[in-house]
Amino acid sequence: MRTLADLTPGSRATVIGVVAAAAATVERLVDLGFTVGTLVQVVRRAPLRDPVIYRVKDYEVCLRRAQAACVQVSEADR
Repeated sequence: MRTLADLTPGSRATVIGVVAAAAATVERLVDLGFTVGTLVQVVRRAPLRDPVIYRVKDYEVCLRRAQAACVQVSEADR
C-alpha cells in the first residue's frame, strides 16, 4: 500500500483511505481535506525530507512524514 510519504515532489495521487493508531490523527487529517477520492499533489519537501508540502483541493498543507504515512493513496495519472 502506498502512502503520501512514499511520493516524490511533483507526484499526484488520489486518497483511498486514512489509517492511524490514534483517532485524533485520522480526524485531523480528514478535517484538513484528506478525504477518500481527493486528489493530492506533492509540492515540495524540506532538504532533510521532512516536512513536506501537499496541495489539497485549493490550498497547501504541510505535514511531517509520520502524518503523511497515515494517508493511503493510489498514484493518479499525470
